[in-house]
Amino acid sequence: MNYQEALNWIHSIGRFGIKPGLQRVNRMMELLDNPHKKIKVIHMAGTNGKGSTAVFISKILEEAGFRVGLYTSPYLEAFTNRMSINGKDIPREKLLEIVQLVKPLAAEISKDPDLGQMTEFEVVTSIAFKYFADEAPDFVVMEVGLGGRLDATNVIEDPLMAVITNIGLEHTDILGDTIEEIAGEKAGIIKEGSMVVTAASRADALIVFEQKCREKGAYLFSIKEKVNWNRTSYSLEGQVFNYHSKEGLNLDNLYISLLGEHQVVNGVTAVAVIEALGRKGINIDPAYIRKGLEETLWAGRLEVMGREPLLMLDAAHNIDGVKSLRTVLKGQIPYNRLILVVGILGDKAIDEMLGEIVPLADKLVITRPESPRAAVPEVVAAVAAGFTSNEIVTEESIPRAVQMAISMATPRDLVLISGSLYTISEARKAILELEKV
Repeated sequence: MNYQEALNWIHSIGRFGIKPGLQRVNRMMELLDNPHKKIKVIHMAGTNGKGSTAVFISKILEEAGFRVGLYTSPYLEAFTNRMSINGKDIPREKLLEIVQLVKPLAAEISKDPDLGQMTEFEVVTSIAFKYFADEAPDFVVMEVGLGGRLDATNVIEDPLMAVITNIGLEHTDILGDTIEEIAGEKAGIIKEGSMVVTAASRADALIVFEQKCREKGAYLFSIKEKVNWNRTSYSLEGQVFNYHSKEGLNLDNLYISLLGEHQVVNGVTAVAVIEALGRKGINIDPAYIRKGLEETLWAGRLEVMGREPLLMLDAAHNIDGVKSLRTVLKGQIPYNRLILVVGILGDKAIDEMLGEIVPLADKLVITRPESPRAAVPEVVAAVAAGFTSNEIVTEESIPRAVQMAISMATPRDLVLISGSLYTISEARKAILELEKV
C-alpha cells in the first residue's frame, strides 16, 4: 500500500455514511491499546467557530513553548491538514504506517454484527488518536465532527477542558430541531468534574449547559457572564479588541488578522480557555497570549486572496455562518458591487442560507462543490431567483466559475466565494494557480 492507496481506502469508507455512536471507536481504541487515554485533550464542540478557536488556542500554547496537536475537519488543501503538531501536518509516511495498522482492525470490527462497518470519520479519528499518542504532544486540541455526545471524538473520558463555541440550528435530522436538543448533544462532551468554557449567548442553550455542569460537578466559564470584551478597530488587515474578565485577566489591544466580529468572539473564547487553564495549574504569560493571537492564520475564513478586485473566500456553510458573513458584508468591507460565487451542499438549509446573502449580490455565479452531497447548480439558481432579480449564471466547474466572476468585476468590486468548505478548497487552489500564470 502506498500513500494514495491509503487515502483511497479512507475515502471509500465514506459510502457508509454517518452512524452516530461510540461502540465502534471504543472497540478500535481497545485494539490500539487505548491511545485516547494517553493524551491531554482540549475538546471542542459548537455550531460555528470551532476550527478558528482551536487554532487560536493551539497557537497561543505553541508560543508558550508547548508541543500542541490539532485535529480539525474537514481539510482545506490536503488530507494531512486534519492532524498536525505545532503547525506541521502529519507526515505522509506516518499516516501510511497508521493506516496499515488500522485497516485490518477496521475489517475485524466490521465482522461483528453488533458493531458493523466503521465510518470514515471514525477511522480518521482513530488514526488521529494513534498519531497523537505516538508523538506525545503536551496538549491536543480536538474538534468534534458532528454534535458531541455520540461523536467519535467523545470516547475521550477525561478531557483537560471542554469548549463549546456557540449553538445554532444545524444537522437537525441528527441532532434535533430545537436549540435545547442541539445544546444537549453538544453538552455530551462535558464529563465528570471537568472544566467547561462556552461562548454560547442564547439563554436556552446556557440553561442546558448549566444543568449539565451541575449534574457532572463541572466548572462552567461562560463568556457571556464572565467576560467584558469590545472590538476597538477593524480593517482588511485585521482587528483589535480588549478582554476584561471577572476572573482577573485584563488585556487591551489584542490583534488578530482574521476578519469579522465573529472571529473576535472566537479570539475571546480562546483567551478564556487559556485563562481557565490557570485553574488546572497551567499558567500562560499574557505576552504569549498576545503573540499567539497575532500569529494565528486560518485559511478560507474571510481570507483576502486579491485586491483589485477584492477577492475573498469564506467557508460559511450553515445559516449562522451565513448570518455572520452577511453582517460583515453590510458595512465592514468596502466595495462597490458584490459578485457572489456559491457552491453549496444539498443537505444544507439552502433556502434560508441564500435568503440571507443573495439579496446583497449584484451578480451571482452558482457552481458545484466536489462532493457527492453537492446541490445541483440549476436547482440552487432556481431558489436564488426567488431572492433577487439580478443576473444569475451557473457554471459546474469551480475554477471556471471563479474566472467568470473575476471577469465580471471592476477593480473596486468584491468577488466573494462561499457556501461550502469543499467549494472554498477548490476555489483557493484555482486562485493560486491563476496567480502563477
